[in-house]
Amino acid sequence: MTGCVMSKFAAFAAVAVALPALAADPAASYPGRPIRVMGQGVGSTADFMSRFLGQKLSEKWGQPVVIDNRAGAGGTISADIVAKSAPDGYTLVMGHAGPMVSAVSLYKNLPYDPVKDFAPISMVSTGVTVLVVHPSVPVTSVQELIAYAKQKGGLSYASAGNGTISHLTGELFNQVTGLKILHVPYKSAGFALTALLSGETQVSFLSPITAYAQLKAGKVRALAVSSRTRFAGVPDVPSAVEAGIPGMEAKLWFGLFAPAKTPRPVVMKLNQAVGEILRRPEVKETILRQGAEVAPTTPEELGAWVKSELARWTPIIRNAGIKAD
Repeated sequence: MTGCVMSKFAAFAAVAVALPALAADPAASYPGRPIRVMGQGVGSTADFMSRFLGQKLSEKWGQPVVIDNRAGAGGTISADIVAKSAPDGYTLVMGHAGPMVSAVSLYKNLPYDPVKDFAPISMVSTGVTVLVVHPSVPVTSVQELIAYAKQKGGLSYASAGNGTISHLTGELFNQVTGLKILHVPYKSAGFALTALLSGETQVSFLSPITAYAQLKAGKVRALAVSSRTRFAGVPDVPSAVEAGIPGMEAKLWFGLFAPAKTPRPVVMKLNQAVGEILRRPEVKETILRQGAEVAPTTPEELGAWVKSELARWTPIIRNAGIKAD
């Protein structure tokens, strides 16, 4: 009897010791309820990446991952919501150049700091923008577009919003070509594509993911990608160097962020899950087919990337006089 009592006591003691350890590790029971990922406009690359990754995380963990799209203001609405959310890993944002880099220069009273107010989790994907034109523009190369724009004038380009990479790439294009194609900002990449398809604008700088179906259908024409070499996601489109505009180099990127002060164990559990998903061959293939490449990183690498992009783009934005309209 005494031995039985002692055994029970030892078992209870082991549980008593284990319980505080579990309580001290917030990742042990994470995720215990649905996760919300703040995306941007429907049809945008951020929307695709959010939904695709969210589905895979839901399958992995058996918890719903809800995508909450808030279009407008270059992605800053979604970022601000996450910056002010509880740091528990249940509200995340698919960050990119708009809300995490250019917004710092565009908005005087930006309600968050992209470095101090977020906990980087992992880069998700990188890619390029594609210079696309409406079929009514009678050109098949960048040099023909430059000549046509100088002769005819009156061209405009659609972007996913002020400060987004599609806007910044357009301004770079104007700088390196000496053109003054008018910038027309929209609430998201999906709206920008709609404007291009309707002929409301004649030019745009979109991610291959956004333009993929329309490129395949021949409803828009691709002239170049914003990189020095051809991009594996759209191998038939000339590089900026081949197109004669080597200065038009702009990287499209998407990374997952949580609010600052999110417990490190939760950040690392998310990081490991995202990395495992992105390294799957079928995931790599799916994202590449859409015109992007998987790019899993450590939290520290993503944080360093944001700082390097801030250092690169801030002077370009200011020198170009880009403002939030």
